[in-house]
Amino acid sequence: MSNHAELSTFICDSFSDHVQIEPGVLYGDDLSLAAIIKLSPKMHNSVDLMEAFARTANALRRARGIRVRLPTLHLDTPISRVLELFLSEAAAAAAPKRTA
Repeated sequence: MSNHAELSTFICDSFSDHVQIEPGVLYGDDLSLAAIIKLSPKMHNSVDLMEAFARTANALRRARGIRVRLPTLHLDTPISRVLELFLSEAAAAAAPKRTA
């Protein structure tokens, strides 16, 4: 089972690769989703952003066997909040399932 720091690094690196923004800029400046779209050489609109999130989620599923789903997010949401959501979803997915 992956620990919190490993998952955080994996998610950060994967998303950074998909948007083609260095992690230090992306997370160090805690960019908003709108700023990510503006700075990324690959992105033109929020659909591109959603695709980057989906690719990151798919990478997490393939590499770690963890399925995550993100809620709808406003473009003023900081990337740190998105990372929190990814990690929260990953923790919930990894938790033992209760049976009735």
